[in-house]
Amino acid sequence: MKAAISSAGPGLDSGVDPRFGRCAYLIFYDMDSGAWEAVPNANRDAGGGAGIRTAQMVIDRGAGAVVTGNIGPNAMQVLSGQVKVHTGFQGTVSEAVQALKEGRLSETASATVSDHAGMAGGPATGGAAPGPGPGMPGGMGMGGGMGMGGMPGPAGGPGGTWRGGRGRGGCGRGGGRGAGRW
Repeated sequence: MKAAISSAGPGLDSGVDPRFGRCAYLIFYDMDSGAWEAVPNANRDAGGGAGIRTAQMVIDRGAGAVVTGNIGPNAMQVLSGQVKVHTGFQGTVSEAVQALKEGRLSETASATVSDHAGMAGGPATGGAAPGPGPGMPGGMGMGGGMGMGGMPGPAGGPGGTWRGGRGRGGCGRGGGRGAGRW
């Protein structure tokens, strides 16, 4: 059987990464031969869907087990019924392999964190997100303008499908006045 272990680094002495979908590496370890491969996780910085894509990579590479710190609901759904998932492990990759060989890891039946928990140091990592926090400059405004414009709708249908750009909030950065928006 081949196991996939979420890892913070490329070696067996690396710590098990607490995030599955956004782990730095996946160590694919063949439990029979002892051969292993460190694969950088290309999904680590994905805007969304990292867990799903990482889970699919595990399946595509033929792993029958996953050892990680935490796993979200979308990744768990992809792996369910195909790969045994073991969560809550803290230690090195080699310690995880040994624990799996000795049968000391219990199988996890459901997600251990909410979706998007591993993004930017979310709850799964226990750290604060880097960069500006909520309400800091540099974010995109969320305002929708003031009222509806008078432009005709598609194919001569009813008007009012254009959001005016004069509105407070608009579509500009940080809530400034923005251009009109559909």
